[in-house]
Amino acid sequence: MAIQRYLTTEQGVDQLLKSTPPHYFEGTSESDWREWRRKFRRQMNRHLGPMPEHVPLEVEVLEQINHDGYTREKIIFNSDPFSSIPAYVLIPDDATPDNPAPAVLCAHGHGIGKDGAVGIVEDYQKQYAVELARQGFVTIAPDWRCFGERKDREEWVRRPGRDGCNVAYLALGYFGYQLLQLNISDGKRCLDYLQSRSDVDGSRLGCMGCSFGGTMTTYISAFDKRVKAAVIVCYLSTLTDALGDRGRGNTCGSQFMFGLGAEGDIADVAGLIAPRSCMVQIGSEDMCFIESDALAAFEHLEKIYTASGKQERLVLDHFQGEHEINLETGIEFLLERL
Repeated sequence: MAIQRYLTTEQGVDQLLKSTPPHYFEGTSESDWREWRRKFRRQMNRHLGPMPEHVPLEVEVLEQINHDGYTREKIIFNSDPFSSIPAYVLIPDDATPDNPAPAVLCAHGHGIGKDGAVGIVEDYQKQYAVELARQGFVTIAPDWRCFGERKDREEWVRRPGRDGCNVAYLALGYFGYQLLQLNISDGKRCLDYLQSRSDVDGSRLGCMGCSFGGTMTTYISAFDKRVKAAVIVCYLSTLTDALGDRGRGNTCGSQFMFGLGAEGDIADVAGLIAPRSCMVQIGSEDMCFIESDALAAFEHLEKIYTASGKQERLVLDHFQGEHEINLETGIEFLLERL
């Protein structure tokens, strides 16, 4: 009998993927779901590592520009003792302390940062923070670490073409922090900021984002119950597709969840949003998060929502399109749920 050898990391990971992790949801009842949620959330919090200390926001308004139907403010505030967050806040004209509006945290994806979300440049995000503001939502679009105004110098990253978020993951790891946890913390601080505004109804908060923005929407919504409705766009997928022998190494330092494969899968993380409202958008021609794999992940997520007794709060938007936001249905969902 031939002895099997595994020489490459890819081969080794493929063998690891063949076992079912202990918290991959396989229950059917509400009691199964409640027990799974408690245990899986505990394990995920353990793997995410320490949350940095929160400090006073110390908000500064850097610019204010009036647009048709809304005002765009550029702000900066502190997140923790070693991090500050630049962000755009879009305020509808009719949002006032006497008429507080619902609000949406707009999580940008890989690329240029927050500018695409607010229409300063055009990209796959289709200026969705602007379109939401025109529909009556206060929106905040921050730069995540390593993107936009928080992008590190090429000299610090050292090699042209090297992914800055991979370097940041390693650098912050020296100090005991997971990059994903730090970005989740930044998302929580954005929600703190929204709730501090008198023109925002702090009980009606949502989160939406595409690609890496979908990653952040998934994790922020999973670990902060203030998010009452989430729209995960072109991200829901499986670790098998990302890492297996037919996968594409589709991960990076900013989207890496330490220990996830030892506990469950990506759809299990999204399952922690239940029983709150969640829409998953899947593009038929998405070449980054493949249609067939995304649909398989959604099927697993649907089992979690069904067991929670709130299946109607999970919505699939399987649209004809590429790696992009399907704007109209996402906005309709948030208008309905918030």
